[in-house]
Amino acid sequence: MLTKNIKRKTNTLLRTICCCSLLSVSMLKGFSQAKMTKDYVDYVNPYMGNISHLLVPTYPTVHLPNSLLRVYPERGDYTSDRLFGLPLIVTSHRGKSAFNLSPMVKLPGSLKPVQLYSYDQEEIHPYAYSVLLDQENIQVDYALSHQSGMYTFTFPTTSTKYLQFNSQEGKLQWDGQGLSGTQDIGNGTHVYIYAIPESKPVAVKRLQGQQLENATEAVGKNSCMVLEFNQAGTSLRMKYGVSFIDVAQAKANLKREISDFDQKKLAEKGRKIWNDALGKIAVEGDNESNKHVFYTSLYRTYERPVNISEDGRYYSAFDGKVHQDEGKPFFTDDWIWDSYRAHHPLRVLLEPGTESLILNSFVRMSEQMEQPWLPTFPEITGDSRRMNSNHGVATLLDAYRKGVRNFDIKKAYLAAKGAITEKTLAPWSGKAAGKLDEFFKEKGYIPALYPGEKETIPEVNGFERRQPVAVTLGTSYDLWCLAQLAQELGNQADYDLFMKQSFNYRNLFNEQTKFFHPKDDKGNFIMPFDYVFSGGQGAREYYGENNAWIYRWDVQHNIPDLIKLMGGNELFVKYLDEMFQQPLGRSKFDFYGQLPDHTGNVGQFSMANEPALHIPYLYNYAGQPWMTQKRIHKLIGEWFRNDLMGVPGDEDGGGMSAFVVFSQMGFYPVTPGLTSYSIGSPFFQKVSMQLPNGKSFVIIGKNASAKNKYIQSAKLNGQPLNVPQLTHADVLKGGTLEFVMGDRANRNWGN
Repeated sequence: MLTKNIKRKTNTLLRTICCCSLLSVSMLKGFSQAKMTKDYVDYVNPYMGNISHLLVPTYPTVHLPNSLLRVYPERGDYTSDRLFGLPLIVTSHRGKSAFNLSPMVKLPGSLKPVQLYSYDQEEIHPYAYSVLLDQENIQVDYALSHQSGMYTFTFPTTSTKYLQFNSQEGKLQWDGQGLSGTQDIGNGTHVYIYAIPESKPVAVKRLQGQQLENATEAVGKNSCMVLEFNQAGTSLRMKYGVSFIDVAQAKANLKREISDFDQKKLAEKGRKIWNDALGKIAVEGDNESNKHVFYTSLYRTYERPVNISEDGRYYSAFDGKVHQDEGKPFFTDDWIWDSYRAHHPLRVLLEPGTESLILNSFVRMSEQMEQPWLPTFPEITGDSRRMNSNHGVATLLDAYRKGVRNFDIKKAYLAAKGAITEKTLAPWSGKAAGKLDEFFKEKGYIPALYPGEKETIPEVNGFERRQPVAVTLGTSYDLWCLAQLAQELGNQADYDLFMKQSFNYRNLFNEQTKFFHPKDDKGNFIMPFDYVFSGGQGAREYYGENNAWIYRWDVQHNIPDLIKLMGGNELFVKYLDEMFQQPLGRSKFDFYGQLPDHTGNVGQFSMANEPALHIPYLYNYAGQPWMTQKRIHKLIGEWFRNDLMGVPGDEDGGGMSAFVVFSQMGFYPVTPGLTSYSIGSPFFQKVSMQLPNGKSFVIIGKNASAKNKYIQSAKLNGQPLNVPQLTHADVLKGGTLEFVMGDRANRNWGN
């Protein structure tokens, strides 16, 4: 709303226009809109990053925070000319729609299970979607709740209308009141739907081959039902519920959440839910683009994991059973290799209650699986055991040390210990420990093969390979986390053992080159060796998705020792700078042909892959925080923008976006498991965090801008702050962190 002062100015301006005709109506309109206050959700741009630099783009997802029901327009990519019908539910991040819906004004001569649509005037908000199917002239509007949604179709005429439903692998059935459906999405997991049109159809048919026939049921691959309507008017509304339990529960979810066909009310409710979530952090400043990047990034952190409890029950793909949730909702679809770094720590800060439920879900998954091991990549269809290492232990430690205690830490510890010591360390494998793991326990590293040497270990994935350096470094961190948990639980023997093993990264450090270098099973470095290109596709024979320049810094748990290994602060900074200056070494075509995940390059640094996220903050640990301030502003300014290519690489449902949220506020959790944050450089003049304990933590960036990126001085609650570090306790106490910013580096601050 306009303030009284602005209203007076606007009235004065109107009188000037009437008397002097000096300003156009459009100029007045621009003046008024510029002074209007936006809601937080209005800064969200779901299209940000929808065109990928190389690999997987972001998806313009419509959903409520951490909710079961998610949809986005299904098409090949953002530039695709056709929509593949309309979505009813996406069952996983990056997944395809489980069911498709196709509205029609007339039936085509050759009817396919899913219609392809030319489209225009598409508009997406986190809580609503609209699009014009322009060749059919059908306007589509959509809004949703947590487990149910509603479509409104506005047809060009009042004549006969059709809704076509498709299940790719399942069953559809009309019961006289609504349409039920099921689809198999893998690993014994099914998704269910129950849809009710506002008006009853005059005919119900199924697609058999390319012909329609009267029937109330369709079963099998691409099962398809067509409902025919002839109600008065041009609008047709349809609401539906979804479930992972059964059709009856889908129907119950719909009844609980959507009692009528008021789509405007449904969208307004969703908008409020989003404003409440995003409003936990209020940012103020002159740069509107930064606000769009910030709130879009914050919105993406709410896409995963998802709460799949339904009226106190949930289906678990981890044992194929329906369970009572006992008052603690069950969350899944969490790619922990990505999310442990910043996504989980952000939730610990803003929503510790939700984080405790997520960790409680991890423990339940461990109890439900055949082997009681902490999950690594829990999805709707179970744990896919992707990537390397077992970083779920870091989420447990980080939350526990920051005061999140509403989960069984003893059970969690045993599950984490099992995942690291009983399950194989081979990437992308859920098998039990074997010879590779025995070698690791005895020698303290994963042995590498020479180029062309045949793999003999059965646990090793044929494509993902051993990734021996990545696994050795990642497991060293996991063992440190395990040791810290053992200490918290008073288990001295485990603490001593795992702390000793947490130094295993040293076993692969090459004193001559100052890189982590793969060794064979006899302790010899693999030679000759190229730290950019050795390792084959994605460097997987030795590293993982990224090359040696990124894994050179993968010792999050013992940065002082890493600095010591590299020869002290001065050399450490020199090597950091070299990474940002090192050329690709080949053409982009050849470089990305081998290292497609290693995008967002500044030299050999990769802004597009999660193992690099903490690297710009490492200057803080070597006495040059001004370089962290410079790097963070440059990297975010270059690679995260409010446009279609504004995300540098795979944004895995919040993992990378959480880095942006933290960094734009001015601090970052370099080492999950420690109760401290590394200070970067604030992007806004003011950030206000509303904490769950009722207190507020405010960050002031006096003069902060893209130019004024350097911290001149800092105060915490009025007292000078002279170190580039902030504790979690400092934040939880509430108060004010005040920076004075300038356009030249103060090399003495934080040194």
